[in-house]
Amino acid sequence: MLSRKGIIPEEYMLTRLAEDPAEPRYRARERRARFVSKKGNCNVAHKNIREQGRFLQDVFTTLVDLKWPHTLLIFTMSFLCSWLLFAMVWWLIAFAHGDLATGEGSPVPCVTSIHSFSSAFLFSIEVQVTIGFGGRMVTEECPLAILILIVQNIVGLMINAIMLGCIFMKTAQAHRRAETLIFSKHAVIALRQGRLCFMLRVGDLRKSMIISATIHMQVVRKTTSPEGEVVPLHQVDIPMENGVGGNSIFLVAPLIIYHVIDANSPLYDLAPSDLHHHQDLEIIVILEGVVETTGITTQARTSYLADEILWGQRFVPIVAEEDGRYSVDYSKFGNTVKVPTPLYTAHQLDDDRSLLDALPLASARGPLRKRSVAVAKTKPKFSISPDALS
Repeated sequence: MLSRKGIIPEEYMLTRLAEDPAEPRYRARERRARFVSKKGNCNVAHKNIREQGRFLQDVFTTLVDLKWPHTLLIFTMSFLCSWLLFAMVWWLIAFAHGDLATGEGSPVPCVTSIHSFSSAFLFSIEVQVTIGFGGRMVTEECPLAILILIVQNIVGLMINAIMLGCIFMKTAQAHRRAETLIFSKHAVIALRQGRLCFMLRVGDLRKSMIISATIHMQVVRKTTSPEGEVVPLHQVDIPMENGVGGNSIFLVAPLIIYHVIDANSPLYDLAPSDLHHHQDLEIIVILEGVVETTGITTQARTSYLADEILWGQRFVPIVAEEDGRYSVDYSKFGNTVKVPTPLYTAHQLDDDRSLLDALPLASARGPLRKRSVAVAKTKPKFSISPDALS
């Protein structure tokens, strides 16, 4: 009836009727889940933890790891509960000694000017935070009151030390410094000195340096052992190279960190056709160092999936010499340019080096470029004719 009214074309109705409802329908494979996000967060959910008491054995770390609303709630409740607890103790002391009854023949009270629970609560706050308004004080009449005064002072100092230390550690956490350590959005694979190299760019936006900065890289992929054991997150360390050699870097200006793809590299058989979102491949980069201003060790992380690796491109220069100093243009931090690169794996290039002969050679250029002011070519106002020279 719908096809007669022209709402749905008749060809579509016949096609839908001709389909077999029992035939399975296939969906495109979803993108591989990240192990580490681009911002450095680990994409791991811990479930079915039965031994929850282990977290209470390290209370300070548990408090630091809590979110800010929970931390502030515990911070407030710890003081309120301690004030209320000792207020009850002071009220019981006054009640047992008969200080709550007012009269001319009443004995010397243990604590002066305590007549109700409200006054006991105010005295508890004055003792713990050492305000001392002067209206209430402990007398030498009751040794127990003197003992409670000492205990409350010690408990108050412990609460202040723990909670203020927790607040300080949360505000000075190392991952805050990592917000200004940046990585390029994409990694590239291109030729460098005749070898295929995996390259990325790293930089620091602050002027304060990262001391003893080191960089590491791991390849995470799903593998199966010869015995048939499936390892869902197999981590393989691969060496990184930089301009000064080794894993230590001097991160004053952005650096291009590269890994030479050789026979010992897990990327030895990686081809350009493998760089798609279905490929089970993730490369994790970890930058670690000591913050110069605070002395706290910080760590910045990122990862690159297969479709975030660009084959046959390299990063454009962003460091220039200007007015006697070096300037960095961060607007081009992640920009890349295409370069001649063979569409073969590193394994194939090692087997047949003649595959590199067909590539054009680019002119050698230094890593630094000078910004010079262009001089306009002006047309001369006069000319010399050949006759004048004879």
